[in-house]
Amino acid sequence: MAENGQSVGEYIAVKALENGVTVTGVTRGAENRFLHTEKLEEGEVWIAQFTEHISAMKIRGHAKVITAHGEIESGKN
Repeated sequence: MAENGQSVGEYIAVKALENGVTVTGVTRGAENRFLHTEKLEEGEVWIAQFTEHISAMKIRGHAKVITAHGEIESGKN
């Protein structure tokens, strides 16, 4: 928790390595739902934060995902 009482989550960065990469935020709770989808073109970077509402992210396409825990590449090489 931050000093102002708001929850603070980890950030991730997603760099699209091809056109059409999608990043989808998934809600937490009794039912998981897709909350927001962002479409990236090659070279674009999306920085996102896990929050009290977002517990997971789905990345479709060839992208580099950078977190505090390391890097991973999604999609086909």
